[in-house]
Amino acid sequence: MTAANGDRPLRADARRNRDLVLASAMRLLSDASGGSGGGGGGGGGSPTLDAIAKDAGVGIGTLYRHFPTREVLVEAVYRNELTAVCDAAPALLDELAPVDATRAWMDRYIDFMIAKQGMADALRAVIASGGNPYAHSRDLLGSAIRLLLDAGAADGAFRKDADADDVLVSISGVALVAGEPSMREQAGRLLDLLLDGLRYKP
Repeated sequence: MTAANGDRPLRADARRNRDLVLASAMRLLSDASGGSGGGGGGGGGSPTLDAIAKDAGVGIGTLYRHFPTREVLVEAVYRNELTAVCDAAPALLDELAPVDATRAWMDRYIDFMIAKQGMADALRAVIASGGNPYAHSRDLLGSAIRLLLDAGAADGAFRKDADADDVLVSISGVALVAGEPSMREQAGRLLDLLLDGLRYKP
């Protein structure tokens, strides 16, 4: 891992602090009740940078060393979560059969989408400032899904003509219509139907 403003690897303590800030920012930004506005920018119920630093247990100076602006922090949070979701695909395949790994990854992606919805205002602010947090997101997610589909096809569990982008759009649709915590049971049923479609062989 490299520093935000250079190519030198971070020391272990600096990396730990960075990870703590990212975890706190993710939790607070995606929480609809999230802190109070003002201070570090953002509006409404968006948490201040001071609140994020306090939650992470680091000083505000430490936060600014890693993330000089609120927009840099928000984009880093999104990309960090995206990377974790994509990296989960090969990790799950190491532990589970392709069908089970795919179903577990679908749940992981739904959680990611729900968190992203909670960060919608913050992400829009990044875009308004000229950033593009979504650059390459679709390609990265498509590659993760393709890995799962290929493993399932090689295992004989999945049909071989399934398109990774179609599956990505389908899971995203489930997250949009049944992404509330109270609807997770229905979301699970919809994901099971999608998984059945992958197992159907014309």
